Amino acid sequence: MVRWTFVLIIACVAVFLLQQTGIFDWQMFAFTPALALERPWTFVTSIFLHADFSHIFFNMFALFMFGMILESRVGPKHFIILFFLSGIAGSIGYMISASGSMIPAIGASGAIYGIIGALAVIVPFMMLWFLGGIPMPMVVAAVIWIAMEVFGMFSPSDIAHSAHLGGVVVGIIYGIYLRRKERKAVKSFFREEEFRY
Repeated sequence: MVRWTFVLIIACVAVFLLQQTGIFDWQMFAFTPALALERPWTFVTSIFLHADFSHIFFNMFALFMFGMILESRVGPKHFIILFFLSGIAGSIGYMISASGSMIPAIGASGAIYGIIGALAVIVPFMMLWFLGGIPMPMVVAAVIWIAMEVFGMFSPSDIAHSAHLGGVVVGIIYGIYLRRKERKAVKSFFREEEFRY
């Protein structure tokens, strides 16, 4: 069975290496709010572009850590759907906050925040090491990350905080959908079991 987490990591790294060669104009594939309607493909292609080594390293590390857990939990189909929906939502979030801007946004962060949002709903009490050393439930860590992104919107930087927020909102919504679907399946199973006795 294909592990989409690995496929996505390989794709992002391959595209990043191609960026370094300069053989293609990567800005044609970056998401620029002012050009979004002229270049609709950039809602997706921008997910696979990264600015520098630290950008792709930390994004891929997060994708590996959280992606493996979520994909194992919800299956490859829902995982890949969530990844792209969250990535696209990240571009939309950036477009809303930076309407008319010619500053491009790139990176898989919106999609990764979607994964984090879904995990916060599906496995809220899963423990993780927040910031590398503080044990914390997934849902608490997610709330802190979201709060940091909200406050970050009011501090000038080169980080598209609104893209992260767009991704996490979609992740939370999709996580709620999957959790309700799982509960319905469990209830249906127990009803069938009742009829067997």
